[in-house]
Amino acid sequence: MSNDGNGPYERGQAVLAIFKRGADFMKQLMDDNDSLRKQLSSVEERQEFAAKDPADWEELRVELLSRIRNLEDEREMIVEQLRSVESENQQFAERYLEIEEENNNLANLYVASYQLHSTLNPSEVLKVILEIVINLIGGEMFCLYVCEDGGEILKPVAAEGGTVAEFPVVLLGEGPVGEAVASGEVMSGESSGLPPAEGGEPVVCIPLRVEEKPVGAIVIYRLLSQKDGFSALDHELFTLLAGHAATAIFASRLYALSERKLNTIQGFIDLLTK
Repeated sequence: MSNDGNGPYERGQAVLAIFKRGADFMKQLMDDNDSLRKQLSSVEERQEFAAKDPADWEELRVELLSRIRNLEDEREMIVEQLRSVESENQQFAERYLEIEEENNNLANLYVASYQLHSTLNPSEVLKVILEIVINLIGGEMFCLYVCEDGGEILKPVAAEGGTVAEFPVVLLGEGPVGEAVASGEVMSGESSGLPPAEGGEPVVCIPLRVEEKPVGAIVIYRLLSQKDGFSALDHELFTLLAGHAATAIFASRLYALSERKLNTIQGFIDLLTK
């Protein structure tokens, strides 16, 4: 996640500031109430004196009207402050839900990342990536590509919502997917809801790179029905997922290649020693 002032400490400070403003507002209300009680007591005393001397009635009436106007002004100010506090509370509640969702996604991503890096089996790595795209991003139809032939060809190796054969092979630098992988930039677009073979455009293409070297891509063509678009948090997840998935794929393929070479060497040694 980005460290631009929206970390747990800063968010905690913002929450404390909101509670402090609420506490200050309640104290002000209590002080105003106490002041009104004193003013009422003073008015009652004046009424008692006015009852004894009718000449004071007019002065008392003018004073009461002035106080009533002042109290109405204070009431309007307090009502406005109350609306402001209610608005801040609503914003706080909304931000709390956003933070809760962000924390849940971070926890899920941590678990998923652990699973990604806990195996060097290429098929297991691909399976974990598919589960991440479904559960964290909300993809319904998507394909996972890996680079072949020196990184010039993107070949579909795993898919959801369709078979691998339905997704075309892509040349690096050609088409939306090839261009996104070549540039290393996440590409977002609109989905027609059609399979790739019928000309559907991707919703998003997440290029997978290790040290600026293309490894593959996650291309999503359709989202789950309950997912109506991508949020800012989703775009952060794209960046994190791209790094973890690319590293996991690269490491698993490198391990598989070294295993094949070791087996080949061991086979030659066995032939020579027999």
